[in-house]
Amino acid sequence: MSARRAAGAVLGAGVLLCLLAGVAVTALGVRVDGTSMAPTLHRGDRVLAAPGSAGEARRFDVVLLRATNKDTLMVKRVIGLPGDRVAIVSTPDEPFQVLLQEGGKGPLRRVAAPQWAAQAHRTGACCTPEGTRSARAELRTVPEGSFFYLGDNPDLSDDSRAYGWGEIDRIEGRVGVRAYPVSTSPDIGNRPVLEEYRGPSP
Repeated sequence: MSARRAAGAVLGAGVLLCLLAGVAVTALGVRVDGTSMAPTLHRGDRVLAAPGSAGEARRFDVVLLRATNKDTLMVKRVIGLPGDRVAIVSTPDEPFQVLLQEGGKGPLRRVAAPQWAAQAHRTGACCTPEGTRSARAELRTVPEGSFFYLGDNPDLSDDSRAYGWGEIDRIEGRVGVRAYPVSTSPDIGNRPVLEEYRGPSP
């Protein structure tokens, strides 16, 4: 085979692989609608679930889920796991402080996410016994088989504050990668961390 023919074959194979990858992303990828996960994910992004991750909740992962009594597939971030105690405290200076006590024991800590600080301007508190918004901040225990979830754009997200505790068995997968636009990062970023909390306990 001549060098020219070999180069043409390689180029053709590359084009075919690109086409197949595009078809796979379109067929298997989930399209993000809305802005509830901005700036981590944007409207029109396509994400792929990690194989074998259905029914799995890990703290601070982004997951594909269906809310209780709602069939629409949503993309949200896991915050509280079964046995954790969670609350949201609002003050004029900090309208969105998410508090977490892991396993319901030990120190009460603050969930810190830069994207929240930049976008949360509406005051509000949580939680009721069902995990939804409340008139004042209340620490609530996440029930067995459930989890507490939020969007990365809290002012524009319908999440546990609207729908209550999520059901772990309704998680359809952990977002493993952003397939479009293609990302070189090994994860989708903006993962929160736990910080010391010195304010009053709700």
